Amino acid sequence: MSVPAEPYRPLFHFTARRNWINDPNGLVWFDGEYHLFFQYNPFGSTWGHMSWGHAVSPDLTTWTELAVAIPEDDRDMIFSGSVVVDHRDTGGFSKGGAPALVAVYTGDRQGEVKHQTQNLAYSHDRGRTWSKYAANPVLDIGQANFRDPKVFWHAPTARWVMIVALSDQEKISLYASPDLKAWSHLSDFGPAGGVGTLWECPDLFALPVEGEPGAEKWMLKVDLFKGGIGGGSSAQYFVGDFDGTRFTPDTDANGADLWDWADHGHDFYAAITWSNLPESDGRRLWIGWMSNHAYAANTPTSPWRGSMTVARALGLARRGGTWVLAQNPVENLRVLRGAALAATDIARTPLVFSPDARPVGLEITAVIGLGDAARCGLALTWSSGDAVLLGLDRARGGVFVDRARSGLMTGEAGFADPRAARVADLATRVVNLHVLLDAASIEVFADDGTGVITEQIFPRGGLDSVSWFDAGGTGMIKDLAVWPLQ
Repeated sequence: MSVPAEPYRPLFHFTARRNWINDPNGLVWFDGEYHLFFQYNPFGSTWGHMSWGHAVSPDLTTWTELAVAIPEDDRDMIFSGSVVVDHRDTGGFSKGGAPALVAVYTGDRQGEVKHQTQNLAYSHDRGRTWSKYAANPVLDIGQANFRDPKVFWHAPTARWVMIVALSDQEKISLYASPDLKAWSHLSDFGPAGGVGTLWECPDLFALPVEGEPGAEKWMLKVDLFKGGIGGGSSAQYFVGDFDGTRFTPDTDANGADLWDWADHGHDFYAAITWSNLPESDGRRLWIGWMSNHAYAANTPTSPWRGSMTVARALGLARRGGTWVLAQNPVENLRVLRGAALAATDIARTPLVFSPDARPVGLEITAVIGLGDAARCGLALTWSSGDAVLLGLDRARGGVFVDRARSGLMTGEAGFADPRAARVADLATRVVNLHVLLDAASIEVFADDGTGVITEQIFPRGGLDSVSWFDAGGTGMIKDLAVWPLQ
């Protein structure tokens, strides 16, 4: 398999043809297309000139990049936000009887006095072109750090609800509107959970409870600009109830809010969920920016910088008396599989790729157990000697990914630190793994997606082998399957 001219260009993760991208914005399904808008610099591969880039997909697997959707203007950069389909024409933007797509975004005004407001734009041509609302802004509270609105229709109260971050106060504000134009304050949430930094990119949505037909809980996701689980950017979530006015998190026996990290790797940020998914779909889906503000400007890619995770289906489970978010890659990705590779005896014989047939992307599924080992798992090795380890670690109490020898970037502060996600009863049972390897990333979904680790990697050379390792005893692997991805 030939090596691409841009060695870190992903095979199956979205990135722009050129220039910088970060937060996904305005995720919406409309007229047979999944829309992905995103923070985009049309003029270079570092952050700046924030506008909304745009891509569409029929299947969440193959993406077509379109022209810039909402460009910066002489007043504002276009920061993060969301898109809704106004089926009821509450805002009066519909045309010819067809509902409009309405974007709700933050306008960021730089200068002597920084100022952030919430604004509208609308589209009548499936998101290809947008008109900014003449009476913008629609919400202005005179704050410098007031951003990233996520808007949804709340059927029980028959109105739109917005959640938006008061970033430097570590609060999430909730507003309501009958028409997307006039907004009334409902309540605030926070500070809570991970604090000591800026809060950004909130989302609020209901999830069905695994194994409890008809039961659902509300989940509030909030990102931390720095100081998260990996020391840099991270995403946290709370599970609780929403009554149309206020979000109330569940608490433990001591009255402390129940919360956790959405992803235990370094490179998962600003995820938001798709709106307007057809009821027949039955899934709650999101996608995140696969990077970290601690080092995003330094990643060794050109002429592009920044990519998205794969789209993930969400679920909610009870584990050990608490709530656990489950994330799993959308099944649509299976169409990328090539012929399965013979790797069932990998515990004794490594899977070695010949120099002319080295895959760029792999999908791996397996069931593994610690046995009496202290550590066990899979080692991915490149022709340069670069390597990534993943598996189970008794001392860490869960699944881990170690990219300390993964190639370029390992000298960046914090980049080489191993990441781990706890797994209940690790020592006494086996754990299923689902691994997605791309040119510059690895995503590990363990224990039915309840332990997720997302990491960028920049190995040199071609993928050379996949092998089994254990230390301090003998681990166990079974049901191994490996597919090259195309």
